[in-house]
Amino acid sequence: MRKAEIKRKTGETNVVLSLNLDGNGKAEIKTGCGFLDHMLTLLAKHGMFDLTVKAKGDVDVDYHHTVEDIGICLGMAFKEALKDKAGIVRYGDTTLPMDEALILTAVDLSGRGFFVQDINISQNKVGDFDTELVQEFLIAFAYNAGATLHVRQLSGTNAHHIIEGIFKSLARTLKKAVAIDPALNGKIPSSKGVL
Repeated sequence: MRKAEIKRKTGETNVVLSLNLDGNGKAEIKTGCGFLDHMLTLLAKHGMFDLTVKAKGDVDVDYHHTVEDIGICLGMAFKEALKDKAGIVRYGDTTLPMDEALILTAVDLSGRGFFVQDINISQNKVGDFDTELVQEFLIAFAYNAGATLHVRQLSGTNAHHIIEGIFKSLARTLKKAVAIDPALNGKIPSSKGVL
């Protein structure tokens, strides 16, 4: 089974995260931020990953450290669960509608962390969640997973819809990329022989 458990404790946060890439979408999320709990639950459900996140952070300041550190841990968990990436599809992309929002996400599990975005959220907050933290989460995830990640907002005006579209699109994209390609017969999907 492709699983990982990551623990990260700093002066600002304490995160325990477990991931099963071959799960059935079960999520147990408790981050101290209701909106982030909702987004991570969607990530698990739409990616068919089993995901448990228990986080305590300095949320009395704001959610920045908690969101970033969970992104770091999730990226590390993907990297650890995939090991040498033998037999995986490696690439994935999804264009996902969420009401008026349309989100395009593409990923290459190349081992090279990189993030490119074209996201324009005009609202600063969804509830008490700072919308700029979506980018912080995605950067932390991409670099720690060793994934080249592109996220584009093709349309959208409602901040909740845009962010929900991003998390659902990311989930479905990762689901495609981590899938086992039977044609590879367990080989590394790279001419270099290593990812």
